[in-house]
Amino acid sequence: MASVTPQPIVSTRGLTKHYGNGIVAVDGLNLNVRRGEVYGFLGPNGAGKTTTLRMLVGLIKPTSGSAIVAGAVPGSPASLAKVGAIIEAPAFYPYLSGYDNLRLIAMLCGVPVKRADVALDEVELTPRKQHRFSTYSLGMKQRLGIAAALIKEPDMLILDEPTNGLDPQGMVDVRNLIVELGKGERTVLVSSHLLGEVEQMCTRIGVIQKGKFVAEGTIDELRGAATLTVRAEPAATAASVLSGEAGTQNVQMLPDGSFSVKVDLKRTAEINRRLVQAGADVTELRATERSLEDVFMELTGTEAGL
Repeated sequence: MASVTPQPIVSTRGLTKHYGNGIVAVDGLNLNVRRGEVYGFLGPNGAGKTTTLRMLVGLIKPTSGSAIVAGAVPGSPASLAKVGAIIEAPAFYPYLSGYDNLRLIAMLCGVPVKRADVALDEVELTPRKQHRFSTYSLGMKQRLGIAAALIKEPDMLILDEPTNGLDPQGMVDVRNLIVELGKGERTVLVSSHLLGEVEQMCTRIGVIQKGKFVAEGTIDELRGAATLTVRAEPAATAASVLSGEAGTQNVQMLPDGSFSVKVDLKRTAEINRRLVQAGADVTELRATERSLEDVFMELTGTEAGL
């Protein structure tokens, strides 16, 4: 299990990127990724995710603001030595084997060539390591890209839409791989527009929309506390009892005549007794939890997975 510490491995302050045509791709981003966590960077297509990741690895410079990645300025030798990344699609020599591609990358990175075998084993490509890259499936190509990012034994992996374009089995394979990679001390920052994907992989999630950071937290924090849905007659009696038990500010009457009550769910049986004792006929009493999809739509105005 990963050991998550409050100390950030990625910290940005007011990170902004403008393009000459007036487009604001990223607008005042304050992002904090903790060491040892699998962090999901979630947003619709075009929200600014890839632009942000490009700035974090030094491929492009911000218009304003600052960032520290792995203890140094993005793109500096000190930062790059501790970061492995796939930004958009990985590219390799098609006529070389997976192993030879990684061996070349190891030499260019100045790390022992034996790291190629270790990385291939980590992504479960050892049986196909002598096959040409051009014969690999899309999922295998993506896993080879992750292996390349692992060559330097980085403290942090940055993966941009790693399951994009994969078939369902390929998505499952890559997702399971990321979960495994995040179980040690390594930090993983993964971007996606697929809500279900980050929900299954990530310990914390940050949501970006139109270049702005709109929410951050664990899945439970983003969902918010569960509420109690109550339907009882007469409604006036139910409203009086519920307000007395939970406080008027925590009781909302919904358009269908039921009540939404913010209250400790451990008090459900007690509240039911109070209603019955007051002469109310209770026809519905259940816990209601917002789905993460509901939260995503509220924050971004788009459906998850679009």
